[in-house]
Amino acid sequence: MTLKIGVPSKGRLMEKTFDWFGARGVELARTGSDREYAAAVNGIDGIELVLLSAGEIPRELAAGRIHLGVTGSDLVREKLGSWQDKVAELALMGFGHADLIIAVPKCWVDVNTLDDLDAAAAAFRAQHGFRLRIATKFHRLIRDHLRDHGVADYQLVDSQGATEGTVKNETAEAVADITSTGETLRANHLKILAGKPVHKSQATLFKSRNADWNEATRATLAALTGKLGLQS
Repeated sequence: MTLKIGVPSKGRLMEKTFDWFGARGVELARTGSDREYAAAVNGIDGIELVLLSAGEIPRELAAGRIHLGVTGSDLVREKLGSWQDKVAELALMGFGHADLIIAVPKCWVDVNTLDDLDAAAAAFRAQHGFRLRIATKFHRLIRDHLRDHGVADYQLVDSQGATEGTVKNETAEAVADITSTGETLRANHLKILAGKPVHKSQATLFKSRNADWNEATRATLAALTGKLGLQS
């Protein structure tokens, strides 16, 4: 039985993943065209490379259909409840950095912290008769973060793209999204609330706790982690 590694199928995340493994003596490569999801691994025997979208990898790890996977730590925490029971972090890979943040309009001069947001949310509901809307695709992470900080008078509205534009389009009053530079937020006249981000994400190599770890796959994992300089 081969050990299956899921890696992002396109873009900068795929390129950086290939570079990270290559720098450690394990060559990952596409074997077909850009439209084909075919790939190969050189440097370690008994490994099959599976090309997936970054968003699919947490699900495939949790289901045990792949043994290892490279994806953002934010996606694992968002998509998998009790994620530590389903996967283990083998390595923080040092690229794909982004912060999950909460941002409000710059013109809200009295709203700079989560405590301010809590007060503004209560006032908003009293004035408008409905809860302040926060647009995001990270429902689990944001809900848990706001609960932990005592913010209750809000509702999450789903946004799978162009989240920063929802305030201008009047479909939300605030946003919670991933950012690396903050430029898009500033361009949309939004400011990040002070304090630590909800989550500091980066590309991470995860190990599935639910995959078939038989003698062969355990041996392959030991060979791979040895070559990568990791503990399995």
